[in-house]
Amino acid sequence: MGSSVRELAGATPATRDRYVDLLRVASLGAVVLGHWLMAAVTPDGVGNLLAVVPALQPLTWLLQVMPVFFFVGGFSHALSYRSLLRKRPEGSEDSVYSDFLRVRLQRLLRPTTVFVLVWGAAALLVQLLGGGGGLTGVTLRMVTQPLWFIGIYLAMVAFTPPLLRLHERYGWGAFAGLAGAAVAVDVLRFAAGVPYVEFLNFAFVWLAVHQLGFLRADGRVRRPALLAGGGLVTACTLVAFGPYPLSMVGMPGEKVSNMAPPTLALLAHGLWLVGAVELLRGPAARLLERPRVWGTVVAANGVAMTAFLWHLTAMFGVYGALLALDVELPEPASAAWWTQVPLRLALAAALTAALVAAFRTFERPAAPTAAPGTPGAPGAGPLAALGATLCLLGVLGLSMVGFSGLLDGRTALLIAIPVSAPAAVAMTLGGWLLVERAGRRPVPSRASSS
Repeated sequence: MGSSVRELAGATPATRDRYVDLLRVASLGAVVLGHWLMAAVTPDGVGNLLAVVPALQPLTWLLQVMPVFFFVGGFSHALSYRSLLRKRPEGSEDSVYSDFLRVRLQRLLRPTTVFVLVWGAAALLVQLLGGGGGLTGVTLRMVTQPLWFIGIYLAMVAFTPPLLRLHERYGWGAFAGLAGAAVAVDVLRFAAGVPYVEFLNFAFVWLAVHQLGFLRADGRVRRPALLAGGGLVTACTLVAFGPYPLSMVGMPGEKVSNMAPPTLALLAHGLWLVGAVELLRGPAARLLERPRVWGTVVAANGVAMTAFLWHLTAMFGVYGALLALDVELPEPASAAWWTQVPLRLALAAALTAALVAAFRTFERPAAPTAAPGTPGAPGAGPLAALGATLCLLGVLGLSMVGFSGLLDGRTALLIAIPVSAPAAVAMTLGGWLLVERAGRRPVPSRASSS
């Protein structure tokens, strides 16, 4: 593994934007650390440290960095789709779309599918044996919650081609249109009380952040200080005078969450974060020229999604082991609790590393079935789009319902549609198979190519 990482790091072309890779790893790492720190686990259940100590909620303005990941995603998706377009045969845009989905979703859905299968089998076994209470039941319910991020990211990949065309035609105007739609949704939600309209901001807010990545890909984010300052002032104003809470992550019992569904305040938060990381671009780029630093980023990028998927498994595993060993779990936010934090973090990191070692192979890209630009079968694009849609609904549904009610028909509302765990698993696996099928190409035999 070490030699392959060194080879990849050494083969990095001079034109590669290394800072984007650093942002991808750093944003996921911040989310993992935030989840480990915020979990307030006691023998009676799981709470949120930010609800226990509300004075810590301003920290979410630094730790809620998912907008950075989606911003980076927009940048990468623009480069990837344009590269495939340049290689396409004449009249094969349909197959370009299926290739794009397969390439972009491969490292996302392969480890996700394995995660779903492993946890689904474990949950089924536990519930058949009559278990599922206490911390085990909490784990089965909560371990899938990070999958919401994968569902949103799937939508971003699927909508990249049309939104990229809008960007190429209107530039900042395309971003302004999505941001304006987010404003309209919040006005209808809070001022007019229109039911269910708030769910539209899952699309408008996150796709607006994604659109900023397109602008960066074309070198059009030229005033990051203005972006950061404007976003920060707007976010502060909205929180101070609007119906928006201080925390940029969801809090138990709050009537309004900035996250689920996203609000205009979260979009403003995303703007200030994007501007802030762009201001750090120059110093970070110089740091990444150092071989050892860049090699670390390359290694981390190769396992980032696997670590993200399994980090809650590791965290609950640590708490389960502590309870099994009769180690006292102090009251959250007490002096004893803070004293125990370094130990819990070290154990969670070690267990995550072990899980990464076990499952990292599924994050490696599969070998291509044909050379780039090989024409695909008719209808490959719609088939890939259907597969991506099923995956999106499946992982979002699973993030809400969890595995705790796998056998009892428990459902959760995905917008206004009840979804059960078995249905969510079936949609995820079926969608992935469709994306794979749409992206496959027959490899010409030597006889036929001679």
